[in-house]
Amino acid sequence: MTAVAAVAAAAVATVALPASAADHHPGRHHSAVYISDVQYDSPGRDDRSNRSLNREWVDITNNSRRVVNLDGWTLSDEDGHTYTFDHYRLQGRSTVRVHTGTGRDSGTDVFQDRRHYVWNNDYDTATLRNDRDRFVDEFSWGQHRIRR
Repeated sequence: MTAVAAVAAAAVATVALPASAADHHPGRHHSAVYISDVQYDSPGRDDRSNRSLNREWVDITNNSRRVVNLDGWTLSDEDGHTYTFDHYRLQGRSTVRVHTGTGRDSGTDVFQDRRHYVWNNDYDTATLRNDRDRFVDEFSWGQHRIRR
């Protein structure tokens, strides 16, 4: 009976986190810099307010001890919405949160300055590429359509 209760509790915990893709990372981190978490469904009403837009975000983590210059790196979705890092250095052992809306960039938060949501709630993939357009990491969730 205890094993059944543990499995049921684990299933409930998994279902309770639909707005974050943290449980659906496609693979191991082969790079020191990777997408560590995604909040693709802004909590609350999707009213396109700047507050709501900024509750939609992607975390990029640098797991190394060295500073990484992200200048020219891109973060994009399946529909081609692309954010390009400009003059940003990600410190070692730290994370930057990329918000969808507008705001003042800091050492821990940057803003895409968009007025519409980027990440599809049903399915999407956040893709990180370096300044040479080489694949670094991706983070997927939901039922994906077939790519052409």
